[in-house]
Amino acid sequence: MKRLFAGLAASLLLWAQPVAAQSILRDAETEAMFDDMSRPLILAAGLSPNNVRIVLINDDSINAFTAGGQTVYVHSGLIQAADNANQVQGVIAHELGHVADGHVVLQDVGARPALAIQILSMVLGVAAIAAGSPEAGAGIFSAGTTAAQGKFLAYSRVQESTADATGLKFLREAGISGKGMLTFFKKLQSQEYAYGLKNIDPFAQSHPLSGERIVTLAADVIASPSYNAKPDLGLEERFKRVKAKLLGYVADPKTTLNVYPEEDQSVYAHYARAYAWHKSGYPEKADAESAALLKAAPHDPYFLEIHGQILLEAGKPRQALGPLREATELSRNSPLIATTFGHALIATEDKAHYPEAITVLRQAVARDDDNPFAWYQLGTVYEASGDQPRALLASAEQASLTGDLRNAAYRARGALQGLPANSVDWIRAQDIALAAQNQMDDDPKTYKRRR
Repeated sequence: MKRLFAGLAASLLLWAQPVAAQSILRDAETEAMFDDMSRPLILAAGLSPNNVRIVLINDDSINAFTAGGQTVYVHSGLIQAADNANQVQGVIAHELGHVADGHVVLQDVGARPALAIQILSMVLGVAAIAAGSPEAGAGIFSAGTTAAQGKFLAYSRVQESTADATGLKFLREAGISGKGMLTFFKKLQSQEYAYGLKNIDPFAQSHPLSGERIVTLAADVIASPSYNAKPDLGLEERFKRVKAKLLGYVADPKTTLNVYPEEDQSVYAHYARAYAWHKSGYPEKADAESAALLKAAPHDPYFLEIHGQILLEAGKPRQALGPLREATELSRNSPLIATTFGHALIATEDKAHYPEAITVLRQAVARDDDNPFAWYQLGTVYEASGDQPRALLASAEQASLTGDLRNAAYRARGALQGLPANSVDWIRAQDIALAAQNQMDDDPKTYKRRR
């Protein structure tokens, strides 16, 4: 389990995904973009936007997948590889095809795909091998006969082809061009060519070859009434910004400066360099980049957010309050931005700010309870305010989210001792304690009770 990053806590919040080797990146601007670009596709799929999540994974490989339920995982490497927002929409449409079609990975053939989770992937195949990830591309078979493996791969290829067709249907019904889906497959096809088609056995792949997928889909894509639909220029602008800031956050600073050299004075370059300088410990350079962003758009909530974060993490929490408060208000109380604002209020170490911090953070976790850092900050301010029972409850929430079941149960029981019986918080503490204990009882080898 990777430790929680305190730095850039809300803008790009990183924590480990309990069931996978990668980690999840949380960013208010990126999640808002995912919500808006996927909403028409989700509705076309007959699903509820409230139940479907698009989650960003910190992984530089070109991939996206579903793992059961209604969550689509998109790798950061796919965002960097995509040329435009429409290509990302094509990927999301494909993954929603898996969700809507109820696809599952066969369990009885000894298959154990990469990531230690059951996945249905957009591009996990030859392209992954060509990109230097042979285990991910080929899949890992821990048992089963050759015939069983062949059955699994054939079944998987059928699912992928079906998801392609279903995803294209969603694009058509949403009035979104399928060009992005085709051009993205062509991008993958170029990697297959680089690997060498003569080295590829099409019957040993979990996915159809990209060329085959292009041939199968091209006629329907071109025939779609939305084929020549004009791109959403606002969405394209948001995609370019997200792509730049994401590179600045995940890439080595030298890479970021190569892509966005200092003579580049575009908004995207300032955005990328602000994150690159900030994470590499150059607060003055980072502040200069954020100042350039605010000069271009003084009331952009995400520019205000990064400016406030730089001030906060440079040890200037009082100066950070203004931009972070405005960013929170302009973003309609985005839970991630509000968490950083709450953090700044606490960091002033001024007790007069603690009641506001409690209000801000409680609202943040009410709208997004899947945020360990917000629960950590809420526990901190409760502790500083002398409310030990609620500090324990917030700590139990954090422990539960990060998979620390023993601490979740222990702290929830402690909270029960001090909370008013049958109150909302008391009931929640009881639920956490019981759920954590039940999970530990179900897996006694992992969670041995202390005598």
